[in-house]
Amino acid sequence: MRAASASVTAPTDDGRLEEHRVELTGYCYRMLGSLFDAEDAVQETLLRAWRGWEGFDGRSSPRTWLYRIATNVCLDHLRGRNRRALPTDFGDPSPPVAAALGDPEAGWVGPAPDAAVLPTADPAELALLRDSVRLAFVAALQHLPARQRVVLILRDVLRWHADEVAGLLDSSVPAVNSALQRARATLADRAATADAASTPVLDEEQRDLLARYVRVFERYDIDALVGLLRADAIQSMPPYRMWLRGAADIGRWMVGPGAGCRGSRLLSVSANGGPAFAQYRPDPAGGHLPFAIQFIEVAGGRITRVTSMLDPALFARFGLPDRLP
Repeated sequence: MRAASASVTAPTDDGRLEEHRVELTGYCYRMLGSLFDAEDAVQETLLRAWRGWEGFDGRSSPRTWLYRIATNVCLDHLRGRNRRALPTDFGDPSPPVAAALGDPEAGWVGPAPDAAVLPTADPAELALLRDSVRLAFVAALQHLPARQRVVLILRDVLRWHADEVAGLLDSSVPAVNSALQRARATLADRAATADAASTPVLDEEQRDLLARYVRVFERYDIDALVGLLRADAIQSMPPYRMWLRGAADIGRWMVGPGAGCRGSRLLSVSANGGPAFAQYRPDPAGGHLPFAIQFIEVAGGRITRVTSMLDPALFARFGLPDRLP
């Protein structure tokens, strides 16, 4: 249950609890893989802190104390739950036919607006933080045991010292270092960089590539769209398990089962530290209705991955209109 923010700030005159909401949301999002779960975890964290404020002895900073509470909330949340994932975590790519779509499923890694999970930071720190909320990286984190996940996020993303993490987990520095090594090895095996090595900020060539993608998608020129994709590009569409590999198969899907996207409009959004677009599909009654949030990955002058989150309910969370004229 969500409580009003005003009650959380009541124990202090300067709002020392509430001012950490965004960074705590980013931390819990990396831990849980869902913005909605993260926001609930942060609300529970702030409520526990508010209720326990008189018992706070000041031996650590309020920020460290809040992270300890948030970690315990997340660990409690993760007990007995299946990990969140992306469709590419399951099986081989599918043929580009409607029958491969199957039934929608729950439990996928979800998107997050940048404003909800990225606090104000200097440019160098912000580059690391942006890369650490990429969908692929958040999905890779879900493969780690919960305590390894804590250690890797605090050490490699938030740059805590080993002794600080050990204190938060009531553990030892050698145990923290060992957990970090195992976590890094797991991510390396999954072709994810353990230190969230930064993808460069989009340069002019990449911005031009994305602008061309918008133009050809909106006029539904699939031949031109396929020309923007790398030969081994991947497309997935949570909440469906189906995923496609290869520009040719993606093109066949778009002119076949995916042809309902013809006439769509795309609006740029700030999400998961990278380029993303809100897709509105034509409404038979007129105008356009929310359909999906598209996440685009680029490398080497080509689009390498398109992940479309097919959930119109997400649009309100991104502050997007519920209809385009």
